[in-house]
Amino acid sequence: MSQQTARRGGAAWALVITSVAGFMAALDNLVVTTALPSIREDLGGGLHDLEWTVSAYTLTFAVLLMFGAALGDRFGRRRLFLAGLAVFTGASAAAAMAPGIDSLIAARAVQGAGAAVMMPLTLTLLTAAVPAAKRGMAYGIWGAVNGLAVASGPLVGGTLTEHISWQWIFWLNVPLGLALLPLARLRLAESHGTGAPLDIPGTLLASGGLFGIVYGLVRGPVDGWTGGLVLTGLFTGTALLAGFVLYSTRAKNPMLPMRLFRSRAFSGINAASLLMFLGMFGSIFLLSQYMQGVLGYSPTEAGLRMLPWTGMPMLIAPVAGILADRIGGRPVVAAGLFLQALGLGYMAVVATAEASYAAQLPALIISGVGMALFFAPASHLVMSSVLPREQGIASGANNALREVGGALGIAVMASIFSAQGGYETGQTFVDGMRPALVTGSAVVALAGVAALLIPSRCRTGPQAAPAGPAPVLETASH
Repeated sequence: MSQQTARRGGAAWALVITSVAGFMAALDNLVVTTALPSIREDLGGGLHDLEWTVSAYTLTFAVLLMFGAALGDRFGRRRLFLAGLAVFTGASAAAAMAPGIDSLIAARAVQGAGAAVMMPLTLTLLTAAVPAAKRGMAYGIWGAVNGLAVASGPLVGGTLTEHISWQWIFWLNVPLGLALLPLARLRLAESHGTGAPLDIPGTLLASGGLFGIVYGLVRGPVDGWTGGLVLTGLFTGTALLAGFVLYSTRAKNPMLPMRLFRSRAFSGINAASLLMFLGMFGSIFLLSQYMQGVLGYSPTEAGLRMLPWTGMPMLIAPVAGILADRIGGRPVVAAGLFLQALGLGYMAVVATAEASYAAQLPALIISGVGMALFFAPASHLVMSSVLPREQGIASGANNALREVGGALGIAVMASIFSAQGGYETGQTFVDGMRPALVTGSAVVALAGVAALLIPSRCRTGPQAAPAGPAPVLETASH
């Protein structure tokens, strides 16, 4: 840790600032879902417009994540973190004050852009401020807060909409953002990446490819997978990403060096992250609707009953981080993924149109423990699999893959649900949800297999970066 970092207050402040900022960005992925009926009542708009209030955020967030990380590495991570936080906070206020559905969608798109710059830099800034020996616990707390935000989005959105108004799902970010801005300016140390010039061709290829794929995934269940725009987005996006890979293998200073993927640690944890979010996002998307639409709970009641799952990271993830420091991240991450898969499979078995809460509770607890065991060690594995100067882009790539996984999960689950069931009755909903949950369980189990491919002990060394005067990460038992 540098003297500058220590002088600014270091680990404790960095943990608070980055955890709260990560919570804000992660929360807004799903916070709008339970507020859509109220938004439609106030602002009008059709189903297509309402879906874009969710999709506009997901799209810009996923597309700009790697670009945001690259900007931070080039121009200063604290500086760009502050810029992203300011944009996110301002766009949240604009969304709360939106006079119509179109302006709300535009504000959500800007909100996602701010989050894309802010989110990947939270891990980089935290890593710079925390001593190596304590990073597992710090990542544990950071992961717990972010996991809680993702999973509790429907609860927070439902509670605020039901008891105050839907505007407060956006107003909530404003005081938090205004409080964080001066704290981040005063308490975080500035740091940079490699200092290489921005990779404009790589940025355009990666951003265009991610845009096409995420757009196709978001619109596929709504417009049909054979729709012209959906197919164009998927095929064009795939072609652009293939071009990005080819370009990055030959470019002098690529935005995302392809040599990083030669590392089993880096490749394994990124594959596991993508598959984990695919299974988890799609499952939460359906289960929150199941508890409200089939079992008859209000948004608040449904959120409270999901707390054994969604709240578990706050209790277990810090412990998981400490455990990963002692025995390595691979076994903890793999165990968490297999438990999450078991919990989703259990839920698929016990779910009925009249299922009691007692029957669902074991599945929720198992899933919650599994999710908690994943988040902290996964972050540690990502950051320790590359050199310090490459941690910004590694974090951006991992977050981008998670977002693509989440979008893919909702698309896949929605398609399976529509093919096997529907919203006509409680039973038809369950008929569609069960095979979707089984699919989610299988995908998360596959993520566990990917985690097992990570070396039990890895060292970031010459194989991860070209020879030269680069700092070398400490040896970690992962």
